[in-house]
Amino acid sequence: MDQESLKTNLSGLERKILVLVSEHKNLKDEMRGLKLENHDLKADLKKRDEQLHNFKNQIKITKIVDHINPEDGSASELKRKVDEYIREIDKCIAHLSR
Repeated sequence: MDQESLKTNLSGLERKILVLVSEHKNLKDEMRGLKLENHDLKADLKKRDEQLHNFKNQIKITKIVDHINPEDGSASELKRKVDEYIREIDKCIAHLSR
């Protein structure tokens, strides 16, 4: 091989290396963005799981209140108080979620 052909091959290799380095940088940037998005999505999922758990607890409490014997005169008062507690708990959850 003569020197001119070596220079041509070397130039071609340099261009290919520059392209690969640029592509590598782009892929690293994309990966960084995807990791951040993944982290945000996991945080959202955890938050929604907590909300779902809280709603399930609220439903359980509501079912308990609904099954209170209405013949007792204090049942409506107890229902009102439990509903009031549920609203207060919801306010606390909303405040903690901020």
